[in-house]
Amino acid sequence: MIRQPNAILGNDRLLVTVGKKGEIFGYYYPGRDIAQHVEESQACLYDGKGLIWSNAREWVADQRYIENTNIVSTELVHHQGLTMNILDFVHPVLPVLVRRYRISSKRRFHGKFFYYSSLQVGEMKKKNSAFCDHDSGLLGQYWKDYYIGISSTPRFEEWQVGKAMDTIWWTNAKYDMEDGGLQRNNEDIGNLNCALGWELDIDVARPAEITVLIGAAPGRQELYRTMRKVQSEAVENIYNETQEKWIKWLSRKTLLELPGYPGFESFRQDLVKGFNRSLLALSILNDPNKGSFVAAPEFDHEFEMSGGYGYCWNRDCAEIVTSLMEAGYPEYCERFFKWCKGTQLPDGSWFQRYWLDGGTAPSWGNFSFSTQIDETGSTLFAMDRFYRTLEQAFKVDFRDNMWSTVLCGAEYLMKRTVNGLHDPCLCLWETHAGIFTYTNAAIYAGLKGAANMARDYNEKELADRWTERAELIKNTTIERLWLDEGYFARGIRYGEIDRTIDASIIGTFVPFSMLSARNKKEREMITSMIGNIEKHLRVPVNEHFGIKRYIDDNYIEGNPWIVTTLWLSKALLELAVTCCGKEEEEELGTLTNNALKYIRWSLKGSTGAGMLPEQVNKYTGKPAWAIPLSWSCALMLDNVLLLDKLQKSLSPE
Repeated sequence: MIRQPNAILGNDRLLVTVGKKGEIFGYYYPGRDIAQHVEESQACLYDGKGLIWSNAREWVADQRYIENTNIVSTELVHHQGLTMNILDFVHPVLPVLVRRYRISSKRRFHGKFFYYSSLQVGEMKKKNSAFCDHDSGLLGQYWKDYYIGISSTPRFEEWQVGKAMDTIWWTNAKYDMEDGGLQRNNEDIGNLNCALGWELDIDVARPAEITVLIGAAPGRQELYRTMRKVQSEAVENIYNETQEKWIKWLSRKTLLELPGYPGFESFRQDLVKGFNRSLLALSILNDPNKGSFVAAPEFDHEFEMSGGYGYCWNRDCAEIVTSLMEAGYPEYCERFFKWCKGTQLPDGSWFQRYWLDGGTAPSWGNFSFSTQIDETGSTLFAMDRFYRTLEQAFKVDFRDNMWSTVLCGAEYLMKRTVNGLHDPCLCLWETHAGIFTYTNAAIYAGLKGAANMARDYNEKELADRWTERAELIKNTTIERLWLDEGYFARGIRYGEIDRTIDASIIGTFVPFSMLSARNKKEREMITSMIGNIEKHLRVPVNEHFGIKRYIDDNYIEGNPWIVTTLWLSKALLELAVTCCGKEEEEELGTLTNNALKYIRWSLKGSTGAGMLPEQVNKYTGKPAWAIPLSWSCALMLDNVLLLDKLQKSLSPE
């Protein structure tokens, strides 16, 4: 089942995704990619007549983050006068989700509170085992070395471990709740579900409060120790420690001095919120031990409509870690490049995508003609960007440690570009095979970056070879793929020029700087290219325009993407940064104003909790598909930092 979350939360050991009414969609432990242990997990009320599920249509939901944290607050209001407030946060250290429910009513309410879960521990439904140890206040379910435990404050009064099957419905915990009581079956095996129950007696002045704790461990004894420890801590103390942790982490960010732009005076607060939320989202989409990032929490587990998103792509991560570096978190670069050193293939390239631990993930890039060469170029380019920021002593250490990786990667790119353009491969969208403008730009940037490091390593001959090849790639790309209409062709497919306008051609300017805004002729090319992208790829929705990937894009209805839209706004801002002198003030204002419109459009497409998606539905304007997308978050950071750079450059000293 495909379900896109509205918010995410987590810590170094746990990632949780939730729907807009507080339903758990994903519970990932011990990695951000695997295993996902939850099929369904949510609360419901029994009012004496039937069950009122927390995700029922009758509830009006308002979900948002507690400011500057990864703590989620959900308010559900029911027309019968009931209100359910859910405060979700993950323990600062332990892999435990804390769910504090506060139920109030405008009139006397007597009934039950149930917490229901259908778990698939270890991503396995058929061979789970579950038990309820009421004396310890713990319901546990396990498969092999994956253990999930549910406990509560106050301790649950009723329970049922049942079969999640209609053929023996009388044991099914979901059906067992319907009469307001649970059978208290202590254990079972197979395809299971479970429920916990509490008596509710609420009047107007006295709401009920129940905290559900959902923890994970690699074994039974570890699960008991983890749950005992969290049960011994006051919920308020856990909340305060969690809040303090996130505020402290966020305080390290680059200090912003964003102005109130004419026509966008109230937008500054939205920009800061978008910047902070993107940082906080990226912090829990990263594997802190390995250094890799998941592109998005997986939601298409069966690959029904895509190839899945719960993996690490070098291309995405190259932009993510350099964005985090600019935002004040350079340690993500260091960890990711260490991961890259361990995942590089013997030929010097990187695979299409990986599990976060570095294992090769399910792929359609298993051959030289179906790989994505841009990923190797992007990786080397990002390594050099990080390298250039280091002080001399750290440069030497980084260079010595990474030199063999850089050498092998650059030589791979040399082998794949003998004729000035790269050999046939898959495009960055993993849709078309051929030779592509974007891929050539990534290779250009990778070789230029490698040459810079080689020069400092006293490998002048290599540096000259790689620089010469990079310039050949640039000149050949312009000569063969620049069209009279004023934009780069997508590439060459089946021996013919593919004249399709593809938003990825902006990669020749941002991020790869194959074209320079300071070169008059190239600036004209950039401006013309942007104009063509806007003319042909804009999609009207949400009171402005988003940019789709390319003409005739039919993936998920051809929606506009946040990434492509923020690429364009980033390009506009990079052009604005190079404006100088009073004669260019008008151009500076126009470029900045246009960029702000695209950035505002992107923020409008986020979830109610502020998560940036991959796409925006072109009919409804609502967030679509992968939520949140790490790549979208990284580009939001880039755009806000560029706006800040503009402000600082224009401010009098």
